[in-house]
Amino acid sequence: MKIKIIKTLALIGILPILIIFGFLTLYLPQTSSEHVEIKNEKFLYLSSNGNVFCFGPERIYSMSDDELLQGSCCDEMVLHRYEEQIEGLKKYSHISAIPSDPYNISVNQAKELLNFDKNIVLTPLEQETYNEAMKMSDEGGPCCCMCWRWYVYEGLAKYLIREYKFNAQQVAEVWNLSDGCGGEGHATGVHA
Repeated sequence: MKIKIIKTLALIGILPILIIFGFLTLYLPQTSSEHVEIKNEKFLYLSSNGNVFCFGPERIYSMSDDELLQGSCCDEMVLHRYEEQIEGLKKYSHISAIPSDPYNISVNQAKELLNFDKNIVLTPLEQETYNEAMKMSDEGGPCCCMCWRWYVYEGLAKYLIREYKFNAQQVAEVWNLSDGCGGEGHATGVHA
């Protein structure tokens, strides 16, 4: 009789745990391994189906707004660097002007940022902030060369300095996280 009571009490104690475990298994969002697989698939697609290179900003205006600027411009994309960039840019997700993925930018957004570059004239003090950001950025500016990315991210910087009062360090951080040249990392315009 004592053994039967002990077994019943053990079953009653284990049953709620089993129910909770079953519920969590069925109703939790995707597992981290599924999340990694989706992220890896996106990386594989962008790194092997890119349509960008070092062309000038005028080409952006000839593209349809619903097109995407995908892949890296200069070097191959590197998964760990891509993951660091995507994770780092989440800090700025509240600012819609900042592309959340530097390797997957809508043409519409690129045109908007190019328009900021053309239309925002920085004050002397704002220009000092911009110039300081250029010194601090890994590429020595918004990009490693004066291609479309340079002007898109120059426009973004002007917008962030003007509308969000970004300082030079913040602008340089956004540029570094948004580096779309590819590769492991860069140092002042020279690919590592």
